[in-house]
Amino acid sequence: MNFLKRAWWRLASQLGKTVMLTGLFFVICTLVLSGFLIQAAAARAAESAKRSVGAVATMQLDLNALLNSGKGSKNAGASPGLIGPGGDLHRDLVDRICASSVVAQCNYSTDSGAAPTDRMKLYKPVPLPAGQKDDGLDFFKAEGIRDLDALPSFRNGDDRLVSGKGIKPDSAGDMVVIEERLAAANHLAVGDRISLQVGNAPAPGQEPDRRRFEFVVGGIYRSGTPDSGRYVPAMMDPANQIYVTPEGGSRLLGKDPGADGGVVKSATFTLRSPADLDRLKADAEAAGADLDVFPLTVNDKAYRTLVGPITKTASFATVTVWLVALGGTAILALIVASNLRERRGELGILMSLGEKKPKLLAQHLVEVAACAAVAIGLAAAGSQFLSQAIGDKLLAGEVASARDQAASDRQGPDPSNSTGGPKSAGADGEKVEPIDRMDIRIGPADIGRIGATGLGIAALATLVPGIRVLRLTPRDILSKGN
Repeated sequence: MNFLKRAWWRLASQLGKTVMLTGLFFVICTLVLSGFLIQAAAARAAESAKRSVGAVATMQLDLNALLNSGKGSKNAGASPGLIGPGGDLHRDLVDRICASSVVAQCNYSTDSGAAPTDRMKLYKPVPLPAGQKDDGLDFFKAEGIRDLDALPSFRNGDDRLVSGKGIKPDSAGDMVVIEERLAAANHLAVGDRISLQVGNAPAPGQEPDRRRFEFVVGGIYRSGTPDSGRYVPAMMDPANQIYVTPEGGSRLLGKDPGADGGVVKSATFTLRSPADLDRLKADAEAAGADLDVFPLTVNDKAYRTLVGPITKTASFATVTVWLVALGGTAILALIVASNLRERRGELGILMSLGEKKPKLLAQHLVEVAACAAVAIGLAAAGSQFLSQAIGDKLLAGEVASARDQAASDRQGPDPSNSTGGPKSAGADGEKVEPIDRMDIRIGPADIGRIGATGLGIAALATLVPGIRVLRLTPRDILSKGN
């Protein structure tokens, strides 16, 4: 008799066992398919995050590497204790790197100071405490930047322009943006001209650099940090933070911008994907950068913040898939082994009638595979809704943990905050909220994967205990019984 017919009759006559086996397969396939769908959703979210956020690579001087390379010396500069020209990162080099195809956005800055003049006084809301002497080294904190809008504090909204416009790559070299309290203290408005002096502290025994440069107030901004109500050095007061162009920053450092566009302290490159760092390094070397002295390091914190919880959820789903698959295989193997034991008499009679052992095993495989096929169809119909519910629940827990950890990290004082307060939301960069929603979608590829997995489990669960059938003879089965 055809073993396919025997398999059908067996399934129809033992309807209770057939339903039980199908139900067990349904649970296994549903959980495994849910794991696959969660993994796929996490992969899509991570890819989307790469495109939307990318990663930020930073280029700045490595002083030890400079000294070890022999290109610089602590006394190579014009003044003792200063780094020589080998430690200068030039703007024109950075501009060439910015042109790389993997760079979505770039910015660079020059940290310098600016000494007050008779046409530009410092903002001092609280006078110097009694008993302390003014050492005459109070400066404005001047930052030469390429694009004001690219600064984290302006992206986050902690600082914002209230009049005029911000510095852009094509802004005039003499443009300056000042804080509104400083503007009010000096009675300045957009379009007014001011004078600033080079802000380098002189070396012992040397005269200060008294060169002055004219700037035009192009914009006025409002800082998100209020007055502390106590005395702080002028350079630490946020109202004394001014922004100039890279050329202006170079001049206030006492360096002529020249043909190379001036010097910058650090440059940041927002990559289209965190995987593009190697390509950026190659383009930087082709542009003439010495990556030993000016190394490129990636800060992918925004990307990790975005995908951290959903990646952990996907990892949990992966573990679940393996545990369910292995556990399901073991349970089904025990059930099949129990069925084979119960059907020893049937097997012995069929073998004595001349039925081939492989066909007996094939009959059992068809029975189990038929139950698996029905279960796979049912799982494919209902897994999307179940996966969405499970995934959202797991992801919500991971997101809550991530937010609690971020809040805990911000409880400590911010060393850059002159008021001694906690870190602001944008202290470490742009505000980024983790992905908190999974986009579960089921497609033909997912059904194919669960189909292959379900049938594979059916085959293993049948063949492993069924191998014993191939070692038995009709006499052994019928004479020894159970």
